[in-house]
Amino acid sequence: MKKLLFLVNVDWFFLSHRLPIAIEALNYGYEVHVATGITDKLDVLRSYGLIVHPLTMGRSSTGIVGEVRTFMSILRIFMKVKPNIVHLVTIKPVLFGGIAARLAGVPAVVAAISGLGFVFSDKGKKATVIRFFVSSLYRLVLGKRNLKVICQNPDDRETLVKAAGLKQDKVMMISGSGVDLSAYAVTPLSKGVPVVVMAARLLRDKGVLEFVAAARLLTQRNVAVRFWLAGDPDPGNPATVTLGELSAWENEGCVEILGYREDIPNLFAQANIVVLPSYYGEGLPKTLVEAAACGRAVVTTDHPGCRDAIEPGKSGLLVPVKDSIALADAIQRLIDDRELCHSMGRAGRVLAEREFAIEKIVDAHLKIYKELEVNA
Repeated sequence: MKKLLFLVNVDWFFLSHRLPIAIEALNYGYEVHVATGITDKLDVLRSYGLIVHPLTMGRSSTGIVGEVRTFMSILRIFMKVKPNIVHLVTIKPVLFGGIAARLAGVPAVVAAISGLGFVFSDKGKKATVIRFFVSSLYRLVLGKRNLKVICQNPDDRETLVKAAGLKQDKVMMISGSGVDLSAYAVTPLSKGVPVVVMAARLLRDKGVLEFVAAARLLTQRNVAVRFWLAGDPDPGNPATVTLGELSAWENEGCVEILGYREDIPNLFAQANIVVLPSYYGEGLPKTLVEAAACGRAVVTTDHPGCRDAIEPGKSGLLVPVKDSIALADAIQRLIDDRELCHSMGRAGRVLAEREFAIEKIVDAHLKIYKELEVNA
């Protein structure tokens, strides 16, 4: 039986972003393995018929000794499983897994780059040195002959082609991780006080502070609107918003703090506008894909990944990064013009049906697997 092995940082991310691909691979006759960090999703993963290899893999550095241990664990799993294809997801799995795949003699590799993070956007001498080091690593791990790289937006594709010296035909564009359109109904906009929602990991570079600042501005303008902030802080990330900040904003009364939510279709159905003012190294933000599927107008930043998830001026509005005044103005424009808000939501749903349907995304991945098998 052909063996497919996913290498992913953490279990919940695999479930939210790659599970449909794994299930379809099972249907195609693959034996599917998942090597990932485990939170509380081990039984859920196994319930789908996946063979799970628990792994300690933090997203941030754990020191040289810790990183070497992580790499050796990955290498041992690759040598034990002997997969026909490994599918590496996000930066650290791509870098560590790419080297391990070479050492273990894995016949075929898929490297999914869902955003390049801060490495290729930061300025300064330190960032330049880190970028040179990471680019050299990419050249090593992505130099394998039978390999395909998946990017989610054209900026990442061009950056990676240049940094890693890749041929254009080695890099595929796939629009995010897809969405099950049947789970996202398009409902009429509420006739009550408009609701503006942001759902994301609560990181500063996701634009949380700008979201709160825009809420303050519209409160000062006496605009009737409710701002909902959904998501949890991320203690493992230095850019996380703190619990103290959340408490202060809630006490201030300009933003309602919802915490982590799994019922995104229901949440967005209650909203009029979905906002993501991110300047993070996005691939194609899932929250914007889900907003489109729900038929909701979007306000997001003119930033790689974010701008690629909408049709600017048609399904949503773009604003400059780190500009809370422009963000507030765009939100107010949609609040004041209900028909524009409604028409942008309709256009978003059409975009989702055309570009983001999960069936299209899964089919694109299975075609890549087949092509790599032929060339192995």
